Amino acid sequence: MMPIAFAVALLLAQAAHPAEPPRGAVQEQKPAPVPESEKPRATGHGVTLGKQEAAPGAHEARQDGEGEGKPGEADEEGGVAEHIFHHVADEVWVPLGFWIGAHHIDLSITKHVINMWIAAGILLLVLAAAVRRRAIVPKGGYNLLETFVVFVRDEIAEKNIGHNAAQYTPYLCSAFFFILFMNLTGLLPVPSIAGKFPGISTATGNLGVTVVLALFTFVITQIAGMRAQGALGYWMHLVPAGVPKWLFPIMVPVEVLGLFTKPFALTVRLFANMVAGHIVIYFLIALTVLISPLVAPVSVAFALGIYLLELFVALVQAYIFTMLSAVFIGMTQHAH
Repeated sequence: MMPIAFAVALLLAQAAHPAEPPRGAVQEQKPAPVPESEKPRATGHGVTLGKQEAAPGAHEARQDGEGEGKPGEADEEGGVAEHIFHHVADEVWVPLGFWIGAHHIDLSITKHVINMWIAAGILLLVLAAAVRRRAIVPKGGYNLLETFVVFVRDEIAEKNIGHNAAQYTPYLCSAFFFILFMNLTGLLPVPSIAGKFPGISTATGNLGVTVVLALFTFVITQIAGMRAQGALGYWMHLVPAGVPKWLFPIMVPVEVLGLFTKPFALTVRLFANMVAGHIVIYFLIALTVLISPLVAPVSVAFALGIYLLELFVALVQAYIFTMLSAVFIGMTQHAH
């Protein structure tokens, strides 16, 4: 009985684990039969790939594109996305720089730098034309300019800074008009000219520009605090009065971090709002390529609406940056 049981067990084991082919031997596999409906056949309209009509030469295109999804649509969508971000991204226009040892100092003139210069030039021309004819009773452009200046002085500077508002009104007016003109200049529909002009874009859509503007506010805020409370008193009152001494290890890092979150908020808010609007406009126009030219009336109408909204956003963002700058300066005028 034992030899018979052993033989049966061995046979069952071999049935459960079939023997592998010897090494070096290539196991011949026969391809699965192809149904008649899937086989290519020639017709009067070209070559049929199974159940799908295709022109001659489509076999190669199908094999090349196999496993890649829909390459035509992917390339088209990728091209549209690249085109949109090309308009809002910065690019070097005039490469400049020099080396200090092993470090390269990049001073290249970029597209956003050129647009910032253009905005500054337009601002100077508008201000020069507006104040050319001063009068006791302001008229025309001078009246409009005075309205903005008085608004910044009375409604922003004096209400947030207090009796020292006159010292910081020039900076607040400069920041307001400069940001406003950069925002508005970026909305001009002026295309690029290959090799000659980079085209109009929004300089405030560059993090480098908004960072520098926020750093101006940061430096002036610290100077204003030391002028009002003294160089030592300002830093001694960094932690509010009445806080227990044992909380100082927590409060001092929090207050120091708070000094840098203010310019960070100014940087990101201005940058994000200006870039987002432009991306939405370009995307709405691109719907005519992604979907169908038939949606052009709807997409263009929506894009025009967003464009008009961007005119309002340009003014609002200049106001918010100026208002927050005045608030930060005013917070340093008195000890906590």
